[in-house]
Amino acid sequence: MTLQSELPVVADRRLLDVSGIEVVYGGAILAVADVSLTVGQGEIVALLGANGAGKSTVLKAISGLAAADRATVRQGHVRFDGQDILGTAANRLTKRGIVHVLEGRRVFSHLTVEENLLSGAFLHKPARGELLRQLDDIYAWFPRLKDKRRTLAGLTSGGEQQMLAIGRALLTQPRLVLLDEPSMGLAPTIVQEIFRIIVRLNREKGVAFLLAEQNAALSLAHASRAYFLESGRVALEGKAEDLAQRDDLHHIYLGSGA
Repeated sequence: MTLQSELPVVADRRLLDVSGIEVVYGGAILAVADVSLTVGQGEIVALLGANGAGKSTVLKAISGLAAADRATVRQGHVRFDGQDILGTAANRLTKRGIVHVLEGRRVFSHLTVEENLLSGAFLHKPARGELLRQLDDIYAWFPRLKDKRRTLAGLTSGGEQQMLAIGRALLTQPRLVLLDEPSMGLAPTIVQEIFRIIVRLNREKGVAFLLAEQNAALSLAHASRAYFLESGRVALEGKAEDLAQRDDLHHIYLGSGA
């Protein structure tokens, strides 16, 4: 049985609906043009493309972090659970159920692993008993983090930092995780472990994921649908299993076989 066949059935109602967005940096540099995509409830969707294709920009436009990079969503709309969220502050979106795990494994290096995780629970401020239960859940998903719970995050490996960033995001109680380049710079065995955890979280907890990735083969093996970006535009979209079988992806993706 493949991982794709184990994915949950997605409800018809869209959780995320991005339609025709155009993103400009500094009022002059067009980074994304007329990008549309959807993510259903409980779905894993891959956003693929080469470095500089616009994947990170799309995620930041959704999460409200584009403004921090002096970028503006000049047209189009972004709806979450049927409501327009364009222009909503990132912290408010996180409280509503969208969390963005940025590229580069952003952790507080001077804090311990557990202190990093606790910062993710700050938004909802659960009671102590509930907080301990949520921490136990994270450690069950990421046993490596439990072993390193007292270690400074800056002294952990790249793979452990990526797991920590995801675990901290999960403590915000998200319905949708925007995950930017989770495989970047990691050993293949660690990447496979992370993707297995993503699929388990999706299947058992119903968390939806929008994955921005350069690794097309890996992403298509775990997602239900995918979009390929090229120069800030959607060049191809469809079911992941269908896209994985195409023999022309090398013309779209990095000039080499996916």
